Amino acid sequence: MTEAIDLDHLRQWIGRTEEKTDIVTAHLVAGLRSALFLDVGNPKDGDAAPFTAHWCLTLPVVALSEVSADGHPTRGGFLPPVPLPRRMWAGGAINFVEPLRVGDTVTRASTIKDLTLKTGSTGTLCFVSVDHVISTPRGVAVRERHDIVYREMPADGQNATPAKPPAAPATARYSERHLADPVLLFRYSALTFNGHRIHYDRDYVTKVEGYPGLIVHGPLQAALLVEMAAKLHGGKAPATFVYRGLQPLFEGSEFSVNAADVSSGLDLWTANSAGQPTMRGTATW
Repeated sequence: MTEAIDLDHLRQWIGRTEEKTDIVTAHLVAGLRSALFLDVGNPKDGDAAPFTAHWCLTLPVVALSEVSADGHPTRGGFLPPVPLPRRMWAGGAINFVEPLRVGDTVTRASTIKDLTLKTGSTGTLCFVSVDHVISTPRGVAVRERHDIVYREMPADGQNATPAKPPAAPATARYSERHLADPVLLFRYSALTFNGHRIHYDRDYVTKVEGYPGLIVHGPLQAALLVEMAAKLHGGKAPATFVYRGLQPLFEGSEFSVNAADVSSGLDLWTANSAGQPTMRGTATW
């Protein structure tokens, strides 16, 4: 049973900050290019990294004794100790200022900005918003708001997927198809030092969390949308990219990365093999 949520206690984490540094390596850039279906090439000092390379940097590393049952670090520390058992990457907003480059020393300054409770069709939801500023010696490279959602486990016998999938967006003008297989999920988990078991442990994700299969990472889908947006604008990342997850995307079949022109820029979405959108974003320049 989930313990009672003390909202006043959790909101004491609002305003907490932390700062971490890391280095953009050629190996990281090559690996991330591979996971994003880009030309791997032979990265060297000064080459631009994929636009969401900051998601592979300044990552939390804890001892195995401090890892919880789901593979995430034990609750508490910088993030508030929300007592709901399921944690997911819900979405966010990114302002791209300048690409990170091989050889850069990167600093990430993070601040807990907000924490709210909501009730949805699957029960209690707790949203935590974190602001990040990613900088290099040249100045600010990325500003970001990251939204995390904590949820209850499904009741016995219930499926964790939504009963009614979201409606499909307008017809895509641009589309790519890729295979969501366990190797892709393993590579992205390794690049982001992500121990969350929903991405690699089939017994855990099906028997404990109630999903029908391994789940494709939310940030991987968002990264593919950003790269498509940049590709359609001469290699330039959007000034602003806002996105949110709609439903899980599962491995085992093809998925699509899609875009359509709108007056403000691009409407972008990933979709499963049935054409149902799983993540949606908007890009503006």
